[in-house]
Amino acid sequence: MIRNVNWGGLKTLYVKEVRRFFKVQLQTIWAPAITTLMFLVIFTVANGARNPVRVGGSEVAFADFIAPGLIVMGMLNNAFANASFSLLVGKIQGTIVDYLQPPLSTAELLAALTGGAVTRAFCVGATVWLAMALWPGVHVTPQHLWAVLWFGLLGAVFLSLAGVLTSIWAEKFDHAAAVTNFVIAPLTLLSGTFYSVDHLAPAFRAFSHVNPFFYVISGFRYGFLGTADSPVATGSVVILAIDVALGLLCYTLLRRGWKLKS
Repeated sequence: MIRNVNWGGLKTLYVKEVRRFFKVQLQTIWAPAITTLMFLVIFTVANGARNPVRVGGSEVAFADFIAPGLIVMGMLNNAFANASFSLLVGKIQGTIVDYLQPPLSTAELLAALTGGAVTRAFCVGATVWLAMALWPGVHVTPQHLWAVLWFGLLGAVFLSLAGVLTSIWAEKFDHAAAVTNFVIAPLTLLSGTFYSVDHLAPAFRAFSHVNPFFYVISGFRYGFLGTADSPVATGSVVILAIDVALGLLCYTLLRRGWKLKS
């Protein structure tokens, strides 16, 4: 029994997860950043960069409205992609023992996997933010930096834990792709990234308010614009509660070895 935190093992696994996606950074960081920037270009050209959008009683330019949502959307998608890969590829290739055999506790294993995914999310977010800061006609200077960091962290942890849960459940890459295509992508696109929920019909507005991605994007956008579609405190509590619930579920499944141990 290791009664204290195995900091050496925790750091080693975390660094291994970070190095894994950095070795192919053209695919894992730069490609998502360019794709997200293309969304900005297409939607601003189609709708007009300076056309006003009403958010929380204030009017902001469309380009300034959509930019924060695109940044955090890229972060969420890449956090999930990173976390859903590690254990799954180990199960498929038969190298899962490399995760289960070392003297790491369940909490340390989960923390390292989540930490690597969160790191990738912030790398992608920082790259997209820098590209948008240099793009003409877009203002992405944070008004509340704490909200940007807080909701970025909450959202990245949320999707990282969802990715770990997917990798525990999935038995092949098709299963992980199904979760991405039929759960993550629809919830992300219908979260208010490209539109204000105030403009929706009551039924669709109600659906948006039960979508956890909406609270992440609304809170993250508040950090840049100073206004949001929903109360920031409510969104913070909702996402934090989901993070805790997902963390406990992943911890329990990892501890039991569900679909990981024979």
